[in-house]
Amino acid sequence: MTRPPSPLTAAFHKGHPALVAFLTAGDGDTAANLDALVAGGADVIELGMPFTDPMADGPAIQAANLRSLGAGTTTADVLQIATEFRARHPDVPLVLMGYANPMVRRGEQWFAVNCYKAGVSGVICVDLPPEENEDLNFELDSHLIDWVPLATPTTDDARLSAVLKNANGFLYYVSVAGITGKQQAAQASIEEAVSRLKSHTDLPVAVGFGVRTPEQASAIAKVANGVVVGSALVEIVGEHGANAPAKLQEYTAALAEAVHSAR
Repeated sequence: MTRPPSPLTAAFHKGHPALVAFLTAGDGDTAANLDALVAGGADVIELGMPFTDPMADGPAIQAANLRSLGAGTTTADVLQIATEFRARHPDVPLVLMGYANPMVRRGEQWFAVNCYKAGVSGVICVDLPPEENEDLNFELDSHLIDWVPLATPTTDDARLSAVLKNANGFLYYVSVAGITGKQQAAQASIEEAVSRLKSHTDLPVAVGFGVRTPEQASAIAKVANGVVVGSALVEIVGEHGANAPAKLQEYTAALAEAVHSAR
């Protein structure tokens, strides 16, 4: 059976680069905060699944994970947040991003079925390498959910072939060999990397890690299909609490304008 077109891929073909915005589920009023991202112009939402050992994440997202877990957030809560988001925003793709343990501890099929029921568009699993992702990949694909791969500055051409196997939606380029939010790659290295990645795949390429300002986002959007912003948004939630939605919408609008008008 041929899969229908991916709503994730379609989000990168609106005639402009896409803004992908990340928040951690269960950190503050997640529903109001996600609505603010959509109102601000985000094209794709990444919803982080809180985890006790978020090894790829920097201080801001680590703190958000701790706040969320401290509030008692479970995988079931994350899926409920996704379900309610889909009801409010039927046309905005939602990607769950996280680590393998919460995704597979009840079985890959359980996770895929419940993602499907919640209206999840795609999944990013940070710590599951291609050699170990076949079961989860199969179950997600069987339920029409995209497996979104990650490539890094150390992903050479041979490794890239394995990373892209069975991938859908878009390719997430982690632009620094480090954790989220702490540093940003030089623009020249991003341009070189995106050019190389595009020569290996027809998937849209979105660039993230270390993107904090509209100016940075605009520069990246000139060469990439999308820009991912996470830590800067998560910091707003941590700083402003119940007042975060208005701040998030304002900041997202500035990012969206920069990304959408870059080309």
